[in-house]
Amino acid sequence: MKCGNLVLIAALAGWNSFAAPWAQGAEQAPEEKKKAGSVPTGLPEMVVSASRGAQTLLQAPVVVRTLNAEQLTQRQVRSLPEALREVPGVNVQKTANGQGSPFVRGFTGFRNLALIDGVRLNNSIMRDGPNQYWATVDPLALSRLELVVGQGGVLYGSDSIGGTLNLITKDSGFDREAEGWFFHGQSSWRGASAENSHGWRQEMQLGQGGRWGLHLGASLKSFGDVHAAGVGTQPYTGYDEWAYDTRLDVALDPNWKLTAVHQQMRQDDVWRTHATVQGRPFQGTVVGSDLQRSYDQQRSLSYVKLAATDLRGMVDEFSLTVSYQGVMENETRVRKPSENRGNFSQTHVSTLGFDLQASSQSPLGRLTYGADYFRDWVASASQRYNLAGRFLRDEIQGPVGDDASYHLLGLYLLDQIDFSEDLHLHLGERFSYAAADVGRFDDPSTASGVDGNNDSWHRFSGQARVVYDLDERDEHSLYGGVAQGFRAPNLSDLSRLDIARSGEKEMPSPGLAPERFLQFEAGIKRNQGRLSGQLGYFYTRISDMIIRRRTGEMDGSNAIVEKSNSGDGYIHGVELAGDLKLEAGWSLFGHVTWSEGRVDQFQGTSRRLAAEPASRVVPLMWRGGVRWQSDNQRLWTELVAFGQSDYDRLSSGDRLDNQRIPPGGNPGFTWLTLRGGVQLSQNLEITAALENALNQEVRYAGSGSNEPGIGGVLGVAVKW
Repeated sequence: MKCGNLVLIAALAGWNSFAAPWAQGAEQAPEEKKKAGSVPTGLPEMVVSASRGAQTLLQAPVVVRTLNAEQLTQRQVRSLPEALREVPGVNVQKTANGQGSPFVRGFTGFRNLALIDGVRLNNSIMRDGPNQYWATVDPLALSRLELVVGQGGVLYGSDSIGGTLNLITKDSGFDREAEGWFFHGQSSWRGASAENSHGWRQEMQLGQGGRWGLHLGASLKSFGDVHAAGVGTQPYTGYDEWAYDTRLDVALDPNWKLTAVHQQMRQDDVWRTHATVQGRPFQGTVVGSDLQRSYDQQRSLSYVKLAATDLRGMVDEFSLTVSYQGVMENETRVRKPSENRGNFSQTHVSTLGFDLQASSQSPLGRLTYGADYFRDWVASASQRYNLAGRFLRDEIQGPVGDDASYHLLGLYLLDQIDFSEDLHLHLGERFSYAAADVGRFDDPSTASGVDGNNDSWHRFSGQARVVYDLDERDEHSLYGGVAQGFRAPNLSDLSRLDIARSGEKEMPSPGLAPERFLQFEAGIKRNQGRLSGQLGYFYTRISDMIIRRRTGEMDGSNAIVEKSNSGDGYIHGVELAGDLKLEAGWSLFGHVTWSEGRVDQFQGTSRRLAAEPASRVVPLMWRGGVRWQSDNQRLWTELVAFGQSDYDRLSSGDRLDNQRIPPGGNPGFTWLTLRGGVQLSQNLEITAALENALNQEVRYAGSGSNEPGIGGVLGVAVKW
């Protein structure tokens, strides 16, 4: 559809009629109306991901969910996906205990986009559906995360459909330090009984206040096998993990800053137990037949960023980021004895990225514009051997096409137009270009290797969003808009040769087209000091989604599936969240989200399509709790309950995924946690929690293993 393009063209044509008010300085009016005493005490929470520039949550034209480092510490989160499990509308699916792929507004995998300080984590081998990539980011290295729910395709390009998660790394805080040298740090430990885990974290910051600062951090974690209610200890759900992160910030002058970051994580021996004989059945699920299916995975990111603010000229803000990212996946798969074979596959992805962004105040409004480009180089190989360890042969390709490359280019223009003190219009347009070169892949039609399959796509995407302030104190606002989304086929779509769902083998499918999405949303926000919250509705129209079809052919015990652009449908929902501050340090908080959808799916091995429930869209999710905090902020406690309704509206693909989803769907659950903390001194802080206090059997919809049963979590932090 072209409605976003037409809206932007119409706005461009009409800009001249609005030139006079801005020329007279009307752009300053929103600040002038905030007189002394007219806004609540305390600084409003700022976000940077909703429009690629700093603004308050009320000013943002979309819904943004945030978590800061203090909240992550108080919740003692184990992994990045699990950090999102109490966020409104997020279903944290975990194929394995060391892997996780949250569903956001009904989408997961490569239909959600993750950024690290604005640099794309998504790459061209990221899979459809549940995958492990978000679990390769250490949450202990983050100062903050911002989840922009809904389509951000105009802001960030391909993949930003369900939501965009921006992960902001910890820095030294040099610009908040007094002049002179500083040096401080923190040592922390986390232990959990139900997963028999231990994790250590060491951080330090040093530098000169206002001039430069260096942050150094390292994490070492050992996770044991998870003990779950009902099913007991789940073998091979434990794994080891280490990570480190560094960040150097240098103030070149009062306006210019240089940032250099390097981080790395490695996970060893992460099993997908649901596919193996080590799996534990739950409510009628089937145990897999493999003897082993495990991953060693590693990710590294390095980037240099030059940024400027408050420039006096045509451009008042500027940033240039050059990044390099590496991802390694090693998979060991040992099949059942009757097949007498195993596979060892390796996939390496190297990504070079450039991101240029600038902002200018103009008679046409506040303009933000730029370009981003990412190129992947992919090497993928697989070897087959028998169970005696004897090498049999090299396969034509690994999980994806070998000697492949992928290009992703975007050019964007965003405009914020303040029609009055109360009415703000956000327009945007992006041109996206993607190109894939699959060097070598296994052609299912010829059962032989094919060299050099090239394809490219381009797309214009537009958005128009509006924010209307309902009162002079800026405590209430209405928001709404329409946005186009776009996802180009990646190397996983085009060339993946791997196991999918339960007992399906995904074959290369060249010749695919882009997926298209159109989202409408509207709602109201409130931030009145004591009461804050949001109520909204969204509707996402889906066109040409890439879906799977069983061909009727078999590869051993696995059914062959192919892919095509045949999925049309929709997902819609309602989101309500709020926080009420009471007297004497007490507060209440909670959220409720409801969603459902339907998408066309192939019926059996035929090419007949029928609308079915959207996969893994849990109808009702909720959270509620009460919190008390002392006046001096040194003691706090909270009781939190969150849960889901039954997931029983299954697609045909869900019913076939019998290793992860019970025959009637996943039963609903309530997870109850009591947690608290105390700052014993300026240097020592202790947090503790009793999790899953009701000891319920909990398996998130689509997960391959159960969550821990009742257990204690203890955290100790020593600051110096």
